[in-house]
Amino acid sequence: MLIATDKFKGSLTAAEVARYLTEGIHRAAPGARIEALPVADGGDGTVDAALAAGFERREAVVTGPLGASHTARYAFRGSTAVVEMAEASGLRHLPAGHFAPRTATTFGTGELLRAALDAGAREIVLGVGGSATTDGGAGMLTALGARFLTPGGEPVPPGGGGLRELASADLSGLDARLAATDLILASDVDNPLTGPRGAAAVYGPQKGATGTDVRVLDHALVHYATVLHRVLGPRAAECAAAPGAGAAGGVGYAALAVLGARFRPGIEVLLEVLGFGAALDRAGLVVTGEGSLDEQTLHGKAPAGVAAAARAAGKPVVAVCGRLALTPGQLAAAGIEHAYALTDLEPDPAVCIDRAGPLLVRVGERLAADRLPAG
Repeated sequence: MLIATDKFKGSLTAAEVARYLTEGIHRAAPGARIEALPVADGGDGTVDAALAAGFERREAVVTGPLGASHTARYAFRGSTAVVEMAEASGLRHLPAGHFAPRTATTFGTGELLRAALDAGAREIVLGVGGSATTDGGAGMLTALGARFLTPGGEPVPPGGGGLRELASADLSGLDARLAATDLILASDVDNPLTGPRGAAAVYGPQKGATGTDVRVLDHALVHYATVLHRVLGPRAAECAAAPGAGAAGGVGYAALAVLGARFRPGIEVLLEVLGFGAALDRAGLVVTGEGSLDEQTLHGKAPAGVAAAARAAGKPVVAVCGRLALTPGQLAAAGIEHAYALTDLEPDPAVCIDRAGPLLVRVGERLAADRLPAG
């Protein structure tokens, strides 16, 4: 049995989900052979998944979204680094209840990429998601050597709001090592940079942006792309409209247009990096899941990616979750035979979140009784 689950957000890491499930399965079937491969889709938990798969933990002191320094992790193996934007510029690095939609910066993400380059990375998977920022990746590029200047020749203020003052962009100082690095933008969203489906409109409110903030930020990002057009030519507009440009407040745009990144669905990239294919070959049954199985799951989230890969290999799939909001037909269309929800055992969502571990043990026992041969 291969357990390839994502995190239960706000409750358990992917590795913890796998551990509790394993405990429950072994209670009901002590001889069951289980392999755990926690997964992620590029957002929160991406580094944890890489570490659980045997990558080495590395650390760097970086600038947080509001300017305070903190220690961020990334994962490293061979010449491949897995960098999680949320480690440097994520919402979790804001004080509780405090948002800064116009001023939060991605500078720390650039510092984390630079640390990976210093470590010798020649392939970098940049997982984006959970960001506190909407600065189009300008902070990230600045940390990597770019200069964004006001009409007076001063650096623009940090954050998306500061891009309104942008008069010129100088990319000549970008770290030369980037040209020889395969940078992969791993994301589960395909939004463009601007407009009604853009970074500010769709994701700004999640970062505390009011209606006025969204309009200001969207106009600032349009202006940003216009200024970059003077340096990059038509590529600037092409990349602004490309899938993934709006990821993580426009970091996707900076990665695609300026750093030459390749956009790929996060779960596909992570499955390759984590060695999912070899583990799948050994499996007779695949268990996937995340905190909430819902419509979003079907659009690029980890369980959908795991199920698609398993179905292509002819392997049966079941899922575990905290909350189930998909019909049996939707599950079957995604390649999932059955889903076990914590709410089947405990109807109170708050209790499910607080006691997810013990409940998953019980789910594991039920799963083993249903799916494994007696004895």
